[in-house]
Amino acid sequence: METRELTVVAGSFVGFQLLFSVASPRLSSVITPGYGRLPSSKLTEWNSRLVSTVHALIVGLFCLYILWFDDAVNANPVWGDPSLVKLNVAITCGYLVYDLVLLACNWSTMGDSFFVCHHLAALYAYGYVLTRGVLPYFANFRLISELSTPFVNQRWFYEALKYPRSHRLVVLNGVAMSVVFFLVRIAVMPSYWASVFATFGTQDFERLGLAAQVAWITSCIALDILNTIWMYKITRGCYKVLTGGGGRKVKGGSEASSSSDGKHVNNHTD
Repeated sequence: METRELTVVAGSFVGFQLLFSVASPRLSSVITPGYGRLPSSKLTEWNSRLVSTVHALIVGLFCLYILWFDDAVNANPVWGDPSLVKLNVAITCGYLVYDLVLLACNWSTMGDSFFVCHHLAALYAYGYVLTRGVLPYFANFRLISELSTPFVNQRWFYEALKYPRSHRLVVLNGVAMSVVFFLVRIAVMPSYWASVFATFGTQDFERLGLAAQVAWITSCIALDILNTIWMYKITRGCYKVLTGGGGRKVKGGSEASSSSDGKHVNNHTD
């Protein structure tokens, strides 16, 4: 890993930590009066999800820019110039390390084995991008999934503030979340895997070596399985809201049942 990428990873880690511990509490207190009435465990997750949203917007928009304007990466998806992609991936890796530390420190209230698997699979794959500069197109394509994260987090914010599930804003966000999550994580699978299969047997693919090939394919399979599971949970929760099955406010005893509707849906990166 070059000094620039290592600096970005470290800088992102520190920046997201400062956003979590300093900026989010102050900003949230000003914007949302209900923030100060939340229990300490929810304050931690609130700040975590605000950081997640900021990261998603930065990385997701940067991802689209690269996809539309970086001709070198699009011309050679396996060995194209990875400069911009490595910068975006480094930001994401810094975020993932920050979030793993946060989960470890708050495991009793925020711990989720799916999140840990997701993060480790992503770091494993992105490590090859940062150290060898390979697969820039595919690494960048994966980051499109971040565009669904703000809607997932907003759903949790409404729930934490005890908005009724029948509230117009909750319903609209839920539908938008389901649609966007499907478009950027599920609907893109055929296109993504078609591009992957197109590289098989080529000289560029052989140059990767077995280790990089295994890291690439296995991590993608793992992430797609997790995304499918989360899509199922989101769809089930959205269906309940639209059919009137979740019209009451979320109260203390309903926290457990809400998890099956997507409370612990992934709010992190691919």
